[in-house]
Amino acid sequence: MSAPTIEHGTNDGHSPLASRCMLYSVFAEAFDYPDAAAIGSGILAERLDELLNTIDPQLCRNVDWGALRDTGKESDALVVEYTRLFDVGVSGPVCSLFGGLHYGPQMKTMEEVVRYYNHFGLTLSEKMQETPDHLTIELEFLHFLSYGENDLSQRGEDVKSYQCAQRDFIARHPGRWVPIMCEKLERAKPMPFFRQLCQLLDAFLQSELTRLETLHGRASTVPVGHIPHVGD
Repeated sequence: MSAPTIEHGTNDGHSPLASRCMLYSVFAEAFDYPDAAAIGSGILAERLDELLNTIDPQLCRNVDWGALRDTGKESDALVVEYTRLFDVGVSGPVCSLFGGLHYGPQMKTMEEVVRYYNHFGLTLSEKMQETPDHLTIELEFLHFLSYGENDLSQRGEDVKSYQCAQRDFIARHPGRWVPIMCEKLERAKPMPFFRQLCQLLDAFLQSELTRLETLHGRASTVPVGHIPHVGD
């Protein structure tokens, strides 16, 4: 899946809409694989702080920024912990990054997220076709939708279709299962970095869902056989 991107080296002058787009991409990168250099140097924490403050300063309250800079005592501690939590286990990972394994059945979950992607003209690579409900792919899709919202807004056009798509997708997919993932993660006693990263993502998704439901009404979480257009 590919989408236009907004560079996220600095946030000076970016609107909340542009910051939302960047933030989804930053979260997707962080959950793809831990970048110890970016974490230890504070780059990741600084990006998150800047973007969240632009969107809603309340999201930065009670955040343990030190945890988001903590790479552990060993040089490979983050990678080892990422593998323990998300990749392997006797009966599967401790805390899967696949939505359908938290709120299934997985096949139906995978089918629905693919309908969303296809509805917006997006196709997955051959590798991604096996994992359409992975957290990083769902976040990249929300990056795409928020980019579309920002682009239309800058041109003075109606953004309702992109806002409703974000609302429905968050409610039916990551907004529904990321809280479950956070609970499982807590039981696994994770490194502080992963605990804080998951909590921050959950808070952001719930904040976005509240914003979008305030604008357009409550989203339905009933699985659908097609993606509704605005007004359906």
